[in-house]
Amino acid sequence: MADRNVASLLSFRDHPHRIAANGTHGQGKKRHGAGGNDLIVTVPEGTVVMDNDGELLADLVRHGDRYLAAEGGRGGRGNARFLSNRRRAPNFAEQGEAGAEHWLRLELRLMADVALVGYPNVGKSTLISRISAARPRIADYPFTTLEPQLGVVRTGEGSEFVVADIPGLIEGASEGRGLGHRFLRHIERTRVLVILLDLSATAPASPDRQLAVLLEELGRYQPALVNRPRLVVGSKADVAADASRSDTADLDGVVSAVTGEGIASLVGRMADTVRAARQSEPEPSAFIVHRPVAEGVRVERQDDGSFRVVGRQAERAVAFNDLTNPNALDEAWTRLRRLGVHRALGRAGAGSGDIVIIGALEFEYEPED
Repeated sequence: MADRNVASLLSFRDHPHRIAANGTHGQGKKRHGAGGNDLIVTVPEGTVVMDNDGELLADLVRHGDRYLAAEGGRGGRGNARFLSNRRRAPNFAEQGEAGAEHWLRLELRLMADVALVGYPNVGKSTLISRISAARPRIADYPFTTLEPQLGVVRTGEGSEFVVADIPGLIEGASEGRGLGHRFLRHIERTRVLVILLDLSATAPASPDRQLAVLLEELGRYQPALVNRPRLVVGSKADVAADASRSDTADLDGVVSAVTGEGIASLVGRMADTVRAARQSEPEPSAFIVHRPVAEGVRVERQDDGSFRVVGRQAERAVAFNDLTNPNALDEAWTRLRRLGVHRALGRAGAGSGDIVIIGALEFEYEPED
């Protein structure tokens, strides 16, 4: 299930398995077995689910979207389910099912929680390398970053969010200068903006001027960006003059990615702002629920000459606690006939005495008259 409060798939790196409960067996005295409880696995919005061959199974875009990754075990039905005019006292019941097993491949098309915005060479790449495991190229010249760099930030309180280092913006970016359109489009889906202002003596403009230009370019590109939750932070505090720290009255903090000054405080404020932004998002009116197409029944020829009947419905047909019981065997045969298993075996070339495998059970095939 897509969950806006989950930022990454890192939890699957060391613990890839997720196991739900099996169904319990049906019993006598009219007692049905309980079905296995659902296990909901939360993933970030934008997670794509594929099989091992890379075929797309589901795209969980919005909070609440779901995909049925594996069907859980159905509880076995008790003896009362098999009461009929012909069978007045059934003395058998179904077994509980084990859940389905699958290997799935998850990929995240990241929608960053935070975008670092600022002039070229303002220290965005150094900052993201300091607060996350991202390792962007860092150099002392403009446009070192030509594509967004993403990093996952985890706080000591268990909060997690994704930060994007957006390539530097310059005046005229909204009109395409400095690859502005290419850079600005990466900001559209982020929840929070962190605007970095260069406080050093070599800054291309005063902090006030930098802020005015950046907000103007964001507004020209997409007016809603100006109203996006944001933090305004002074950067390069280690080489800033004392006066430049107070040049901008709107600063929410001052940091130095080199010395570490203000980093912990900034990460805490970023986490709080992201949390508030997530909570303020409206709940979707409807969720998308992806369900795999139910698999039919098919027959496969094995290397040893036996025949394997594949399909959950066929396995359910023989899922009784005692197939040596003639009544249970009769019920299983009736179910297999309804599924067309006997005809499918005949078409596959099964002959008298051939071994037929269904689930963990083996049978001898006899053609119908």
